[in-house]
This record gives sequence, structure tokens and C-alpha cells, in this order.
Amino acid sequence: MFFVLLVFIVKKPAAADLTVFLSTLTPKFYVALTGTSSLISGLIFIFEWWYFQKYGTSFIEQVSVSHLRPLIGGVENSPPVPGFSANNGENETNRQSLSECKVWRNPLNLFRGAEYSRYTWVTGKEPLTYYDMNLSAQDHQTFFTCDTDSLRPSDTVMQKAWRERNPQARIKAAYQALELNNDCATAYVLLAEEEATTIIDAEKYFKQALKAGETVYRKSQHCHPQNSQHEAQLRRDTNVLVYVKRRLAMCARKLGRIKEAVKIMRDLMKEFPLLSMLNIHENLLEALLELQAYADVQAVLAKYDDISLPKSAAICYTAALLKARAVSDRFSPETASRRGLSTAEINAVEAIHRAVEFNPHVPKYLLEMKSLILPPEHILKRGDSEAVAYAFFHLQHWKRIEGALNLLHCTWEGSHCFVCPVEEQYGYPTCLLSSRDD
Repeated sequence: MFFVLLVFIVKKPAAADLTVFLSTLTPKFYVALTGTSSLISGLIFIFEWWYFQKYGTSFIEQVSVSHLRPLIGGVENSPPVPGFSANNGENETNRQSLSECKVWRNPLNLFRGAEYSRYTWVTGKEPLTYYDMNLSAQDHQTFFTCDTDSLRPSDTVMQKAWRERNPQARIKAAYQALELNNDCATAYVLLAEEEATTIIDAEKYFKQALKAGETVYRKSQHCHPQNSQHEAQLRRDTNVLVYVKRRLAMCARKLGRIKEAVKIMRDLMKEFPLLSMLNIHENLLEALLELQAYADVQAVLAKYDDISLPKSAAICYTAALLKARAVSDRFSPETASRRGLSTAEINAVEAIHRAVEFNPHVPKYLLEMKSLILPPEHILKRGDSEAVAYAFFHLQHWKRIEGALNLLHCTWEGSHCFVCPVEEQYGYPTCLLSSRDD
């Protein structure tokens, strides 16, 4: 049929000529056409299978999403921009929903070797799904590789290492890269994430990665203006440096050196202010809550709890926690029903409602109605995965403030007194409704 259509387009025959042409075709032609189509389909299937085995994603799907959809008017999954008018408010709402359906890297994701692997050793079960690990593999290739890797043998080895599915093969490749170049920062990153069995060991690897990464980053800065390849290399080296510093801050936080962790995060946010989409401020919020530096927490919220930035459970529920802190120690539902809510209590209740509106899954985990599990490496904002990730790290901060969970419980129960599910009451995105609890 494609051949017939091609003839029709090129020669534009009359209807009578086309009828004569079709009548002259023999059964052998249709057999050959069917066989050729089957052969081409088989080759495409084999290529798709090979590409998926190597890269963990569909080539056709990747091309259609990345290249074809923009050409036919597809909408990009990007966060909403500030300053929209009433005329395009509906478009912005749709764009916000698409942004909420995007999968994000968990800002507080655990270390595979030092934390996730311990769960496997004890239970014999894998804490991460194949889909989650596949997303991480794609992240690593995006963050830690670039077109100039062929110029450095160690980077060439690491480019293959990030694509390896077997953890032991990745670790072996990292050691091979270090044999070629003892200052390969990404090799140290891989060993810190996957080979180190304790946070102390991971921190040692990351310190070596930091030393190597800073040297390469300074060299890339000097080469930056030369051409587009050097620009890509600078971007990659920046990603490596930011990643290593962030993980060092998380190591310090887990080892109890919280003030040191806060300083690293603040310096990182000051040095790379354009990387706010990495959500380093969420790491900072959690560390400041551990220090009980509530004034500093409020200052961070004032900067990042903005309509122009993508919301998160960490932002919304931390804001609610600070409001609840002002009244929770003396809050009583019976007293409030007799005299009414004070201004401070109204503010706290409204903040909790706002948080529940953003992610209604969180309260069940904070109130321990649902069991916590290890958080995934990627989360869906407003989804159950984000609720698990938030509660895993922040439940202790809610418990520390007297009466905060009681106020959350009372307010959350009230917010569930609707005829329709809470997600539909709050205009929950349809792409996330499948993950809600009935």
C-alpha cells in the first residue's frame, strides 16, 4: 500500500489509470509486499529489543517524545512560569497538572550500598523497583556523561559503567577507570554510592571525588568559551561537583554533623543559584528542622514557597508544621468548638488544609495509619511515593512538636468529610488519581 501511495503521489494518475494499475497487480506482489513488511517489522523489533537492553528505554518512544511531539504541537512537561494572565489561566492550569505528573529525583534518596543494600541483606528483598532503578540509570547518564568523554579513556569507561545493569559490573568498571586515571571523580561517585557499606566509607569516597571534581571543574571553566563541546563538558563537570557536595552534606547530616551539613548546603545554593530545580532547599529544610532552627526554616520557606516554583510536600507540610507549632501544645478540639478558633489556630488549620490539598496521602503516614517503607529514588509529586519519602524523614520532626500530630489529625479528619474523594474535591490531577487510596 505504501508503494501504491508513492506512485499516486509522484505521478498523480487519474482514477481510471489507478484502477488499471491495481488490476494488473498479481498475488505474488501482495505476497512479496507482506513478506517485506514482516521483515522490516522484525528488524525494527530486534533493534528495539537491543536498544532497550542497552539503554533501558524504547528508541521509538524516546524519539517520538523528544523530537516528534514538539513538531506536532505537543506540550512540554515543564513547570509553570510566573506572571500568567486571566486569558491563559486555563493553559497554565493544564501545564501545572503536567508538571505534577512528572517523575522527580528524590532529594533525600538513600545510599544504595550503605542503606538500601542493608535492607536486602536483612530481608532478602529488593527495596527498589526495576522502574525506579532504570530512571536512576538514565539520570546518571544525563548528569555524569557528555560528548567529550571519548577524549578521556577513564570517562569512556565510566560512560559504559553507568549503562551497566549489574552492580558488580559497574563497580568493576569504576576500578578500571581509576586504573586509567586516579582522579576520575565519577568513578569515586559510583563507588561511594554502591560499594561503600557504611556512610563513613561513602564519605571517604565522596571526599576523593570532590578533590578530583574541583580540579576538573576549574579546567573546564577556563575552556568554557572555546566551543559547544567544552560547554557540554563544563555542564557535566558542574553536575558532578554539585552532586558530590550535596551527597557530602547528606553524609554529614547522617553522621550527626548537622551544622556542617547546613553550611555545605547553604554554600552550594549560593554558589549555584540557578540549580534550584535540584531542590537542595529540601535537604536544607530537613537539616534545619533537626537543629530546631525554626526561624531559619521560616526564612527558607519565605524564599522557596513561591507560586513560580514547583510545590512539594516538604514545602507545604513544613509550612503547616511551623504554623501548627505556634498553637498545637494547647490546642483542644472541645475547647475550640466552644469558643471558636483563634487567629493563630485558623492560620494553622488553613496551612494544614493547603498541605493536604497538595498531597492528601501524607497524613496517613505521619499518623502511622500506614506503615512506612524505604523511600524510592524517584517520586511523583502529589502521589503516594512523595508521601512515603516525606514522612520517612519528617515524621520525627512532627513528633518533636507537642500536639502537632493531634492538630493534624483533627484537621485532616475534617478535610475528609466530603461526599467525593479528597483528591477530586481538591482538583487532583487525573494522571495521579490511580495512585490514591480509596
